[in-house]
Amino acid sequence: MLDKTALTLLIIGGLNWGCIGIFQFDLVAWLCGGQTGIVSRIIYIIVGLAAIWCISLLFRNTNEASSDDAVTHHSA
Repeated sequence: MLDKTALTLLIIGGLNWGCIGIFQFDLVAWLCGGQTGIVSRIIYIIVGLAAIWCISLLFRNTNEASSDDAVTHHSA
């Protein structure tokens, strides 16, 4: 659940950066009172923390979970 939440936040952040790069429009700042607004800064921090969390996804062994699921499904 935490992984999916972090990935969702990271996607939102990526889309915001895409808007900045393509349209020079910061959606988060526009919605939350400018880049220096407290709400905007909190959102930027949360997205940054989600990105740090998602780094751990690169180093996890996902094959074990997949093989455990396969064994469970075949034995049922």
